[in-house]
Amino acid sequence: MEQQHVDVLVIGAGISGISAARHALRDNPGASVVVLERRARVGGTWDLFRYPGIRSDSDMSTFGFGFRPWRDARILAGGAAIRQYVEDAAADDGVLERTRFGRRAISADFSHATGRWTVEVEDEGSGERESYSAGYLIGATGYYDYDEPYRPQFPGEADYQGTLVHPQHWPEELDHTGKRVVVIGSGATAITLLPAMADEAEHVTMLQRSPTYVLALPEVDPVTSVLQKLRAPAALTYKIARARNIALQRGSYAFCRKYPRIARKVLLGLVRAQAGKGVDMRHFSPNYKPWDQRLCVVPGGDLFKVLKRGKASIATDHIDTFTADGIRLKSGEELKADIVVTATGLSVRLMGGMELTVDGRPVDVTNRVLYKAVLLEGVPNMSLVIGYTNASWTLKADLAAEYTARLLAYMRRHGHDIATPVASDGDRSEFSVMGEALTSGYIARADKVMPRQGTRDPWRLWNNYYRDRAMLRHASIDDSPLRFDKADPADQAGTDTTDQAGTDATADAGESTRAA
Repeated sequence: MEQQHVDVLVIGAGISGISAARHALRDNPGASVVVLERRARVGGTWDLFRYPGIRSDSDMSTFGFGFRPWRDARILAGGAAIRQYVEDAAADDGVLERTRFGRRAISADFSHATGRWTVEVEDEGSGERESYSAGYLIGATGYYDYDEPYRPQFPGEADYQGTLVHPQHWPEELDHTGKRVVVIGSGATAITLLPAMADEAEHVTMLQRSPTYVLALPEVDPVTSVLQKLRAPAALTYKIARARNIALQRGSYAFCRKYPRIARKVLLGLVRAQAGKGVDMRHFSPNYKPWDQRLCVVPGGDLFKVLKRGKASIATDHIDTFTADGIRLKSGEELKADIVVTATGLSVRLMGGMELTVDGRPVDVTNRVLYKAVLLEGVPNMSLVIGYTNASWTLKADLAAEYTARLLAYMRRHGHDIATPVASDGDRSEFSVMGEALTSGYIARADKVMPRQGTRDPWRLWNNYYRDRAMLRHASIDDSPLRFDKADPADQAGTDTTDQAGTDATADAGESTRAA
């Protein structure tokens, strides 16, 4: 099997992968970059999910790329528009022509002897295997399992005679016109599906075990709309909206965490104002503090509008059992349903399930910490892109891409083959990088998959754009925990940095050939 060599190999052609490849190309002229994407098109999440009404749950001025203005004044955008935006960015910046579709990365092994990764890939169309050699590897697959969503089994499912569907695998031919629909869940997907299906369906019920904080936003950004009418340059308009919304995101999050009681009163007060006097606040009053879980946003209050019209309703209860024609709740109430949508969440899977080894030794990602929230401890020449949980994913993805491009340029200028972050045992906590941030179901499930949270800088993940921007965009690349080396053909066994996370790596740090 012939091996193809590239300087930078990016796994994933969603938002993270396109940004990573674009920045690598811009900051490293002449470098060869290839993107491997399992699907047939770019877009990642925005190509996978096709359920009715799918849209962003972050404002597009921060969810869009920092290098490419989002030109629509709508605050949230539909999935198809976002996918097209990502594809246009990939095409304009030369990434699309470097993307190879239908490729599933199976394994990746780094060799200290060569200073390169060897990545085994399957062409899912033909079933043939391919091998790539890469100087640097970027994992940009996100952390969702694209094959299997999170899908708990409910009592009595086998007795149900209707249609059962998960939003991750939405059938194109499914017609909900005139049907009674029950959506199980209370997160962003369920809150999107309710108004999206209500007009055509006979009735849609959102069945939730516990409520979620809901915040209504205007459909159109008034400032952006005014600037567009004044024919202000698109880049300037976007920059203004982006800076303002980053500040609003960060400020509102900090306020909610510091003053949870006041924040709760404000959020519930806004719901009462939107939903009207007849609203049963039991359906909108979570038993947790604001931002213990991600807030759900609704454009133009569309959720409240369909509730007021009687086209939709909310049931807050637990499932007793499925029946032949619906669901019986613990309270004894029965919900008749022709279609049941299990919007129960996503499974977590890092690197698309790719097996990761260094000098043939398996890497236990769950026992590693992240350096500057981008590089995996003890693993050379690899970036792992993980977006924000309390703000727009793309804000962090762009910063990680910029930092990786800077690191690559630094290594080329100084003649370094290998860059390895080295931590000590005291640098890692018992929590995952997501475990302290939110308490959502998928966050809890991520604990068995994700790296550990660090106890101090530069190993601690803060989920703070302003801190990350200073650290990733402006701070020096030359940093004591980051060890630079030359490839050593005589070193067939590699170093201890991959054998034990932390302890032996620290002992070797004194032999660093870090640039002065």
